[in-house]
Order: sequence, then C-alpha cells, then structure tokens
Amino acid sequence: MLAVTVRGPLALLLIAVLAQLEVLEAALGDKVIWAVNAGGEAHVDVHGIHYRKDPLEGRVGRASDYGLKLPILRSVPEDQILYQTERYNEDTFGYEIPIRDEGEYVLVLKFAEVYFAQSQQKVFDVRVNGHNVVKDLDIFDRVGHSTAHDEIIPIVIKKGKLTVQGEVSTFTGKLNVEFVKGYYDNPKVCALYLMKGTVDEVPKLQPHPGLEKKEEEEEDEEEESPSTRRNTKKSVQSGPRTPNPYASDNSSLMFPILVAFGVFIPTLFCLCRL
Repeated sequence: MLAVTVRGPLALLLIAVLAQLEVLEAALGDKVIWAVNAGGEAHVDVHGIHYRKDPLEGRVGRASDYGLKLPILRSVPEDQILYQTERYNEDTFGYEIPIRDEGEYVLVLKFAEVYFAQSQQKVFDVRVNGHNVVKDLDIFDRVGHSTAHDEIIPIVIKKGKLTVQGEVSTFTGKLNVEFVKGYYDNPKVCALYLMKGTVDEVPKLQPHPGLEKKEEEEEDEEEESPSTRRNTKKSVQSGPRTPNPYASDNSSLMFPILVAFGVFIPTLFCLCRL
C-alpha cells in the first residue's frame, strides 16, 4: 500500500480544514433538539445528529426493516439506515416534540419507498399542529424506488404563536407531527428531526441526475405557463365590434310621437263637431 506523507503548510491547511468540518458538524448536532430513527435503533449520522431509538416501539403502528435489503440512492452509506427502517400504521399516527424556546425552527422528515414499485400505491398527508404541511405525498412519484427523499418544513414560534406555511395558530409548547391516513395504503416515516435554525443550514441529499432533470423540466413548464396563457388570450381576440345599427337611428323615437298625433287629430275633430 502506498503511503502519502503530507508536511509543511499543506499539512497545516489540511488539519485546519478537517478541524473546521468537525466544528460545523458539532454545531449542527447542537442545533438539533429532537431526532428519531423511526422503526429503528439509535444512530449518529455523519453530521453529528443523534437520532434516538423510536419511542413509539410497542405502542403505535409497526416497525419495518424491509429496506435493509436495498441500497438507498442519494444517501451516504453511513446514513442509509435512516431510510431503510420505517414506522407505519393503518391509521393516522404521529410524534409529539416538546419545544421550550421561541425562534426559527426547521422540521426535516425523511422518507424512502422500498416496497411499492409504482405511483398511487402509497399516498398520505402530513400535519403539524393541525396545519396540512405536505399534501398527497407519493414518495415513488417524487423520487422513485429506494431513493432518499426529505421534506423540509420551516417553522416560526413567536409570542405564543406557531407560524407554518403562512398559517398561524396558538402554540402551547408541543409540536404534534402527524402522518395522515389517505386512500392509498398506510402513512409512514423513516426518520425525522427538529433543529433550531433556517432551511439554509439543513444538510442536502446527494444529487440525483434523473431527478434533477425532472425538476428542471417542471420548473420550465411553470415558467412557460403564464406566457402560454397570455398568448392564448391574444390568439382568441377578434376584430373590432360591429357597430350597433340602431345606435344612431331616431325612428324608434319618432314612432310614439306619430301614433299620439294620429290619435289626437280625430279626437279633436270629433270634439269640434260637438
């Protein structure tokens, strides 16, 4: 095996970079106030986030490790376990997260479809304190089979109020995250955590070329839609309106006058004879 020895300024630079990475990971881990590996055991990921063992074990729903048979795309090997285990239930279920301090938070929900091989097989909603934050989540339709998918939801808690996706409600110290039963199969989640901070601080999943192309096409369609609608409106415009043939015709006004005059003359003649 070839050993490479790094000395001098380059070695110092490498040490500084590694130290900085360790600081960043530790800082991110410190910002996470609650994390659970749903359906699985405790785990510490590459970012220093400590996921606890699922507290719903033996109480609500069922745990599954069916995903252990599969490699999970978009996830580093060390953290694939977070997408390979899951908890599901035949009815709506959820987790309760205590929050003591006000501020900006981010809720990160982790999913992977490891069983179904087509869309419209598992579709469900996600609610946070009664607010519907994810509607009709079809994991396979979003990213395909055995592929990591994160839902990232920013939350603000201030002056006893919870604000999420433009909606506001009273906050009593607990965040209730529910996975809502839909028409297609059962709701589930692989892992989730709540951190204090902003969306920009959330670690991103590895790129997926096919998925990125699909997202770019969807963005292009959204950008083209307004102009397409405007062009459609222009294409159906007709020429100038046909002038109203009765707009300048005064005959309709003269007719009642002529009738009245015709009745008045005979009447006057009869009165004169009397």
